[in-house]
Amino acid sequence: MSNSRPQAVLFVCTGNICRSPTAHALLLHKARGAGLSIEVDSAAVSGEELGNPPDRRAVVEARRRGVAMPAHRARRVEPGDFARFDWLVGMTHAHCAALRRLAPPGQEGRVRLLLDYVPELAGEDVPDPWFGPPAAFVEAFDLIERGVDALLAELAREVAA
Repeated sequence: MSNSRPQAVLFVCTGNICRSPTAHALLLHKARGAGLSIEVDSAAVSGEELGNPPDRRAVVEARRRGVAMPAHRARRVEPGDFARFDWLVGMTHAHCAALRRLAPPGQEGRVRLLLDYVPELAGEDVPDPWFGPPAAFVEAFDLIERGVDALLAELAREVAA
């Protein structure tokens, strides 16, 4: 990681309207609270939601918990993201596999599954709440928050090193 600029994290999900924008908002919120400067963005592995804002149900759940959803429009992962971001974090194994296929040679190891940062949840996916009831957004938020908390602790250790 470079000490000359803030660490940069890209969260990735399918359409970039539910899970990855939630992780984006949570990490920004929690990093500010911890006094850490971190660049954060989110993107999709699919193009189906390009240009759309975050899902209103994700926005409502974030707001309910006092977290502001940043102004965001869904975008796809781009080749330049591998140069721009230190951490590329997928919500599911499928997202991580897609990121590894897109990664330049030798960069595949920088891709991580969000819940791998939480030892008791390692290997688990954050389920897609899009097709579910409002409670699915609450459950997804809870899982994402656990992953973000653990990732933030790792980022803080990197800064302190």
